[in-house]
Amino acid sequence: MARLPNHEGLANQEGLADWVPGRLAEERPVVTVIGDSILDGWWEGTIERFCREAPAPVVQVQRRDFAPGGAANTAMNLAAMGAEVRFVSLIGEDPAGRTLLGQLRSTGVDVSHVVAHSAMTTTTKYRVSSGGQVMLRLDDAATEIPDAGLQEMAAAVPEAIRGSAAVVLCDYAAGALEGPVRNSILRHLGPRGDTTDSPDSGPSRQDTLVVVDAHHPGRWAELRPDLATPNAQEAARLLGAEFPGGAARCPFVEAHGDQLLSASGAGAVVVTLDREGTLTIRRKAPQDVATHRTWARPEAEKQASGAGDTFVAALTLARSAGLPLTTSVDLAQAAADVVVHRPGTSVCTTEELAKHLRGFADTALTATELAQHVDEHRRAGRRIVLTNGCFDVLHRGHTRYLNQAKQLGDVLVVALNSDSSVRQLKGPERPVNHEADRAAVIAALSCVDHVTVFDTPTPIPLIELLRPDVYAKGGDYTPEMLQETEAVERCGGTVTILDYVPEHSTTAVLERIRSTGETPKS
Repeated sequence: MARLPNHEGLANQEGLADWVPGRLAEERPVVTVIGDSILDGWWEGTIERFCREAPAPVVQVQRRDFAPGGAANTAMNLAAMGAEVRFVSLIGEDPAGRTLLGQLRSTGVDVSHVVAHSAMTTTTKYRVSSGGQVMLRLDDAATEIPDAGLQEMAAAVPEAIRGSAAVVLCDYAAGALEGPVRNSILRHLGPRGDTTDSPDSGPSRQDTLVVVDAHHPGRWAELRPDLATPNAQEAARLLGAEFPGGAARCPFVEAHGDQLLSASGAGAVVVTLDREGTLTIRRKAPQDVATHRTWARPEAEKQASGAGDTFVAALTLARSAGLPLTTSVDLAQAAADVVVHRPGTSVCTTEELAKHLRGFADTALTATELAQHVDEHRRAGRRIVLTNGCFDVLHRGHTRYLNQAKQLGDVLVVALNSDSSVRQLKGPERPVNHEADRAAVIAALSCVDHVTVFDTPTPIPLIELLRPDVYAKGGDYTPEMLQETEAVERCGGTVTILDYVPEHSTTAVLERIRSTGETPKS
């Protein structure tokens, strides 16, 4: 399995830089995708009248677009981000199947393991829209899956997974992963050998990462996958419980983390929650479950489809190359954010992901610009959280702390100490990273909404300008010990002390770099 060398620091980096996607693409890991194929049809037209037979609009179709969907979309995204992709699926010998294969081949996906059978119908989902609004969806799918086709697909599995850095199972309960195919997967992949391995140490099982993206994740529990990626509905099904709505979903998932891990059999479960981002659950110890949150950057509703496939593809690529689990999830969230703002079914390329991350560079707002944004948020009824710090050499304690701060409200503003301020606080050799670089890395975290840089001895002037609802601080002190408390309370806010992030965590990283030239392992 291809793994990025530790001396480059990427395998242990908690923040994301714009060069990360390019380095992942250079690794060219072999990833095998096995699953249910779909051809997505997007038909756009105009409506000028209703039909005479029924009160239904007449759509005059002006444009027909097709794109691989389902497991095929996961394969397309992996190829677009630099992986060498082998695809195993069952399709029909029909026009939809030929269109699907042609588009997969055009992006370099290896389709030599795709079985085309005359008795199979290629699942096609036609979305008919007008003026940006989907009016109708027509699903054309096989009513029966030919057993001969499943036997051929099962026979293709061993060769397809041989030498793969990762295997992704895209089981949408459409029938392609039933019977002999399922048996072949279980026989040739087998369960993980050591279930005590931490997901952050990388995949076990002969160095093959196994990812399950399934409507019913529990049916693959005996495989003991490294990762399972259910959405909210699939996680609810796994628990046999009904999920609450909105912001209550993350606390619900966290409270049931142990059951999700047990029911899925996975080393880690990443629950995707649409506009609420994701929650990752992994077992630190037999009775201890750790979590990691990402936050989506939603925009106005559009006719987007397949962002979950993009998320799974980026997550698989990053983990197969040796990135830590939390960093891999952050990268996957960024990739999903790229495609969710586009109409139709699309993919995220290496260049697009790098550009998205590059967009966070030079994003530190001036105090005036920030005040304008905060006023807009406040008019929309959003709760403002402010925190500050140096955030020089970003480590896991920092990201945990920032995610905790985000959960105190709706909008998280991070105020960074300027370079001159850091030198006064930490000494002449600090900061290691320039304020523009620190701002770019912090801004790339999905939990952070706005970043600014301040040069005053304390952030009190900024507090008075922004009037945050919550001022969050990490440390081993009480609100009474903070100079900022009086200003926060005078502006109608509250002070919250979060988990202590010890300075020696950063110091230890720097000492290790100076002494060995390597970044310490997570």
